[in-house]
Amino acid sequence: MSRLIHVWGRSEMASKFTPKLFSWLILPTLLLISLYSLFLPLYTPTSPKPKIPISPSCNLFKGKWISDPNRKPIYDESCPFHRNAWNCLRNQRENMGRINSWKWVPDKCDLARIDPVEFLGLMRNKNIGFIGDSLNENFLVSFLCILRVADSGAKKWKRKGAWRGAYFPKFNVTVAYHRAVLLAKYEWQPKQLDDSNQDGLKGIYRVDVDIPADDWAHIGAFYDVLVFNTGHWWGFDKFPKETPLVFYKSGQPIQPPLEMFDGLKAVLENMIAYIKKELQGKTLKFWRLQSPRHFQGGDWNQNGSCTVDEPLDELQLDLWFDPRYNGVNKEARLLNHLIEEVLKGSNIRILDLTHLSEFRADAHPAIWLGKKDAVAVWGQDCMHWCLPGVPDTWVDILAQLINHYILEIG
Repeated sequence: MSRLIHVWGRSEMASKFTPKLFSWLILPTLLLISLYSLFLPLYTPTSPKPKIPISPSCNLFKGKWISDPNRKPIYDESCPFHRNAWNCLRNQRENMGRINSWKWVPDKCDLARIDPVEFLGLMRNKNIGFIGDSLNENFLVSFLCILRVADSGAKKWKRKGAWRGAYFPKFNVTVAYHRAVLLAKYEWQPKQLDDSNQDGLKGIYRVDVDIPADDWAHIGAFYDVLVFNTGHWWGFDKFPKETPLVFYKSGQPIQPPLEMFDGLKAVLENMIAYIKKELQGKTLKFWRLQSPRHFQGGDWNQNGSCTVDEPLDELQLDLWFDPRYNGVNKEARLLNHLIEEVLKGSNIRILDLTHLSEFRADAHPAIWLGKKDAVAVWGQDCMHWCLPGVPDTWVDILAQLINHYILEIG
């Protein structure tokens, strides 16, 4: 009997202490959960899904933009890899919530949103390089800010001639940008004193069509994926008749002298031949076609503007971009046609982001450049893109293609 009383007594004491013990355990747990939720990213990656190969009928580059009010950016203005003029959240660009609520939906397949953790896991011990002009830099910054969600310890990286980039230590992955606006080597040569036969000439930019720019000429062994572009500097606004491009091959001026468009073709042919020779093996290579501009009423140096609030309708696109109408923004399609012709027969995959970007007249920094005198000096920016913004969709597409091809080639 005494043993029964002793056992009952212990169970009664336990029942008295259980609520207090429960309170001491559950309250700190709830507090930790609450604090953790405050530090979750703007967008939480979904659980990994089995990878389905991209079907032959799938064209990620054709489709439409659909408004999705629940769509949120993956990163915000605090990303340390931002470039000031593109940080539209910090610069208080109007309608940023609306700009980032549009979702690109391909016609015959799904575009998955990148999962930064999963993607960096796939790319573990591999490196990605962007080579070209500032539109590839715009692309890179979006990529870096997205990937940083998976590795907050990411560090700025500027080695091997890179203009900028980041190293992700958790995954041993580097993603970087090499600035080479013409891809080929070019240098300024001032006018010689005895060269008086051309009035107004201040000098020339010598372009060696068969020599890659030093910024990327010797990086092939480091990168597993490369994304090339050029085009935005191939215009008379950058190289007017007072300071023209003059094209050389094998150290000699090309005769008869090439006009700019033919010079671009010569550069493309030679750079693609160089890539084919020097970047063999399993290096996955993409060529990003033109990022369209959205100037209205004049070019960047002619008071052109882009403060519209909505994407364009498909019926408007030709009026803005078809070369037959000789509009301000016609060069993207002209250059794309040339690039596609020259790329035929190469193993460089085309990353055609032009069409989907043509719709998005609403998504440029415009007058929200972070400095009050920037517009007066440079004009509105209707060429680069707000971040977060349209380049995040470029990242989704590139990530899906990399995933497909990396798995394909093993």
